[in-house]
Order: sequence, then C-alpha cells, then structure tokens
Amino acid sequence: MLKIFWPLRMILFYALIIPATIIIASLGWLCAPLPAAWCYKIITSWSHIFIWAAKHICGLNYKVTGHKNLPTSPYIVLCNHQSMWETIFMQVLLPPQSWVLKRELLWIPFFGWGLALLKPIAVARNRLADVKLILNQGLNRLQQGRCVIFYPEGTRLPPGKNKRFSRTGAALAIAGNVAVIPIAHNAGKFWPRGPWMRRPGTIEVHIGRPITASEHNASSITAIAETWINQQKDILQRIP
Repeated sequence: MLKIFWPLRMILFYALIIPATIIIASLGWLCAPLPAAWCYKIITSWSHIFIWAAKHICGLNYKVTGHKNLPTSPYIVLCNHQSMWETIFMQVLLPPQSWVLKRELLWIPFFGWGLALLKPIAVARNRLADVKLILNQGLNRLQQGRCVIFYPEGTRLPPGKNKRFSRTGAALAIAGNVAVIPIAHNAGKFWPRGPWMRRPGTIEVHIGRPITASEHNASSITAIAETWINQQKDILQRIP
C-alpha cells in the first residue's frame, strides 16, 4: 500500500480506474466478434485492475475462507450485498459468470457498455416479468457453463442490517439442478456507500458449503443460505 495522504490515494485510484474503464470497454467492443471466452477475459481484466488498485493504492486487502467448497461444475451463488467491491471481486474469485442486476447499470457510459458484453441478466424491477426472465436466461447461462450470481437482499445494506432473501436464485438452482453456494463478506465495513468513503483493512470473504438443490425446495434452500450468511455477517461484524 502506498504510504501517502488518504485523499491523494483516492485521486490516484480513480486516475487509474477511469482511463482503464474507457480503454477496456472500448477494446471489448472492438473485440466483440471474437470468441466469447476471449471477450470475457478482456472485459474482466478491468476487475483484476480494480481489485489490484484497491489493494495496493487504497490498502484494501482481502482474505478468502472456504475456497475448497466451490464445485467444478456451474452453480448458483447467493451473496450478501454491502458495497460495490464484492460485485467486482466475484469476477476475480469465481470462474466465468453472469449476474442478476438492474438494467440501468448497462446505461452507464463505458462501464455499463463493457458490462453488457459479459451477458448479465438485466431486470427492470417488474417482479413477475423479472422472475420469468431470470429463469429463462439463467438456465441458458448455466448451460453455457457459467455460474449465476444473485444478491438476494435486492439492495446494498450497511453492516449490521438484514433483509429477507428473494427465492429466485434457489428456484433457478432447482430448475437447473445445480448447487447453491452461499458467500458472506464484510466489504461494507471498509467500502461503504459513497465515492470517497474507504477504510484500509482486510475484507473477509467466507464461502459456505454447497446446498444441493435436489434435496430441498426453493424456500428451504433460501432459508438455509439466509441463516448461514446472516450468521457469518454477525461474526465478521465483530472482527476488529
């Protein structure tokens, strides 16, 4: 981590990330006719730059526990949502993936345009239509060998806050007969809402054991994942 005044570190961070966003998104569109795997690597190189810069410029390290719990075949991830950091880190931590996200994110210049190349599942906040879209496109992504990531709380929550989980991720797991992997973290403790609010430290990421879809219904899968994630959040919140 660079030992310089905090505001200068943030200026340096964005001085790297903003040009990288423009360059990589533009390169991604130029390379769009290439095989999808190549395009994915080009676009997600931005995520690796972001996490590297967060670590070495902002002092935001990370520690992952439970990596052995990840299956080798496609799966569904249910993860708590506290900040922007974990949405980017997932692209560094996990194999090729798609995410369920607000379609408005795809309208952000360069950032959203690059994101669109990664085949996310973009929803419009129409519950019935969104569930049908997620199940149809989610099955397609699983068949393509991708994991599908859900943030079942539906919005960013500050540390210490909980919200009832959506069951859509579990329903997709049952439809695709794939495992559900719960993931918990405390990124919001170090990267809260707001462009300039950062705290140096080590973000803890805990990966839980697979929940087998064939042995449960959507309600029980969601309940198991929600209970485990909330328990882990409480543990992580108490870490100094």
